[in-house]
Amino acid sequence: MAKSKVVIAGSAGYTGGELIRILIHHPEVELVGLLSESNAGNPVYKVHQDLYEDTDLKFTDKLPEDYDVLFICSGHGHSRKFLEKHGIPAQVKIIDLSNDFRLEKDAAFQDRNFVYGLPEVNREKIRAANAIANPGCFATAIQLGLLPLAKASGLEEIYTTGITGSTGAGQALSATGHFSWRANNIQAYKTLSHQHVDEILQTIHSLQRQKATLNFVPWRGDFTRGIFVSSQVKTSLDKEEVKAVYKEFYKNDPFTKITEEPLHLKQVVNTNKCLIQLEQAGNQLVIHSVLDNLLKGASGQAVQNMNLMLGLEETTGLKLKANFF
Repeated sequence: MAKSKVVIAGSAGYTGGELIRILIHHPEVELVGLLSESNAGNPVYKVHQDLYEDTDLKFTDKLPEDYDVLFICSGHGHSRKFLEKHGIPAQVKIIDLSNDFRLEKDAAFQDRNFVYGLPEVNREKIRAANAIANPGCFATAIQLGLLPLAKASGLEEIYTTGITGSTGAGQALSATGHFSWRANNIQAYKTLSHQHVDEILQTIHSLQRQKATLNFVPWRGDFTRGIFVSSQVKTSLDKEEVKAVYKEFYKNDPFTKITEEPLHLKQVVNTNKCLIQLEQAGNQLVIHSVLDNLLKGASGQAVQNMNLMLGLEETTGLKLKANFF
């Protein structure tokens, strides 16, 4: 069987680099185009220096004539412009990592309908899709912590805090992205107004009848990658019922797992895993979830979606080792 030919637009950034690292070792695909206007003609290792002698590919500013899958790693708001500028053949599968198509009101674009790419709830839709809106990193961590309870008993008032590494802000320099600012420092930002709230509630409301509210306070952390989220909700279920609900919901999911041990980021950094821990006192339930913002929160999940779209084993190319020490 011939390998699927893959193009990555925006391949010089953090998520583009992670896609390259995964896909150069993926047994069922071939990278045929790494788009970056500012780096066209340069070897990939000039930007992604850890890939020295791993690939002889060069960046380009032109799409190839023949390809099967297109990943778009452009900044938010730029994916629509990219698709409007370039005529993408109807048979090419698109996986977009921005927030341009995540909401149902934005899903229809040109001749495509973007499916929300959270495999734990949309696996069969993803298999049949020709365009995927990859979920946001915070959105993935929060949703995976909440969705089993939404389906089982419903959610009303949700209080969530989460901290993310500096790579979540992208590669472009900013005042709060500099090492000298981040070191020995944390900060709340976009309090109660984060852009991922709408996509989270959209999925929750697809699983339950009653309306839920999400009060989310995100934090910038003093580390490069990873997300740690804690969500607090009320529940009428006891501890054993809650545990059974979560284990049943994720029983067939290869990357989302329930643990009774305290979580920490080193368990998941450099993997496509999301680990979930449950703590309960009376009717108050706290759900902790951890993942790598660049992998399960972005590029790893994008490859997971590609595998499903191509009819491959979901875990292909994604059996990655955590950087524990």
